[in-house]
Amino acid sequence: MAQMAKILAINSGSSTLKWKLFQMPEEQVIASGMVDRLGLSDSVFTVKYGDSQKFSQTGDIKTPEIAVDLLLKKLIELKIIEDYAEIQGVGHRIVAGGEIFDRSVLVDEKALANIESLAEYAPLHNPAEADGIRAFSKLLPNVPEVAVFDTSFHTTMPPMNYLYSIKREYYDKFGARKYGAHGTSNRYVSGRAAEMLGKDLSDLNLVVMHLGSGVSVTAIKNGKSYDTSMGFTPLAGVTMSTRSGDIDASLVAFLMQKLNITDPEAMVQILNEESGLLALSELSPDMRDLENSRDTQPDSQLAIDIFANRIIKYVAGYIAELGGVDALIFTAGIGEGDKVMRKRIVDGLSVFGAKIDDDRNDVMGQEQRISSDDSKVDVLLIPTNEELMIARDVMTLSNQH
Repeated sequence: MAQMAKILAINSGSSTLKWKLFQMPEEQVIASGMVDRLGLSDSVFTVKYGDSQKFSQTGDIKTPEIAVDLLLKKLIELKIIEDYAEIQGVGHRIVAGGEIFDRSVLVDEKALANIESLAEYAPLHNPAEADGIRAFSKLLPNVPEVAVFDTSFHTTMPPMNYLYSIKREYYDKFGARKYGAHGTSNRYVSGRAAEMLGKDLSDLNLVVMHLGSGVSVTAIKNGKSYDTSMGFTPLAGVTMSTRSGDIDASLVAFLMQKLNITDPEAMVQILNEESGLLALSELSPDMRDLENSRDTQPDSQLAIDIFANRIIKYVAGYIAELGGVDALIFTAGIGEGDKVMRKRIVDGLSVFGAKIDDDRNDVMGQEQRISSDDSKVDVLLIPTNEELMIARDVMTLSNQH
């Protein structure tokens, strides 16, 4: 691969296709955009590029291949690139890598078949991501494609932390275990934390709080994932925007009986899409709405209380599990943008000597140490950058191509 390269980082969802175009190795974002309502009517295609320029159009985009074709053509029409040959690698975020993929890989037919075989672990994501890979390989047949897995960072967890207390044969036969998620985000922010602290990542114990619409807490021991709150799927763990987090399995069966639900998928949908902050507040899944209404809506305050409580419990447990922690890290939408929630969580961990500095904490989306000088634990705010990790992996693996 040439020293200078344009790399596309792709995040394909069930009805979206998000992308960023990087100039590497400078790690500069040249353009970004998305297709929203992919496969539905009135799809929206947007591009941000140049000096705050924006292009948008609405019209039916029925398949990933049509979406990719439109994306590539618009890159040329908008003079973002002159020729497809400028794109020298495409990286794809893949949610489920199971136990097959413990790192990012160059995509070949075998890898693609494995990604599709893992669809039952992420039915909304893996099939769409495989479709995205196929679309790019058809339109850019000679360009290396790289799969970057949300789960691969967590393949270092010991069996003590990834096995459930159920019959061993369910794991052996069906892969019933904890896989976690947000691995690419964890990999990025833990690396940045080591640089900010001026230490070797392999010498650090960290707890990462990825607080977005999906929320996970991860214990990182000597630079590697040791435990994480999300489970077999991203439904487990703490309270999230619309996901319940941990719940007694017997309660699930009880509710199915009471609600006359016979299809387990219908119950899983309730727990994924109609629970969490949305259900607790009966108002909104968005933390900003809850904080704006906390004085007038008692359930908004309750939802905020439960959200913080569950995170504090997980973090405290992980600090104990790690035998102490060098730094606590906030990242993702709420983690980067909500100074009130950050302070509340750190105050809840004061028993470990964690103290926040209110002036340092008075930032949004800015890399910063936010703990006070007398805090026994460093507290860091690190905006995540999963797309950059994808682009870096493409560069590394394409050079081996």
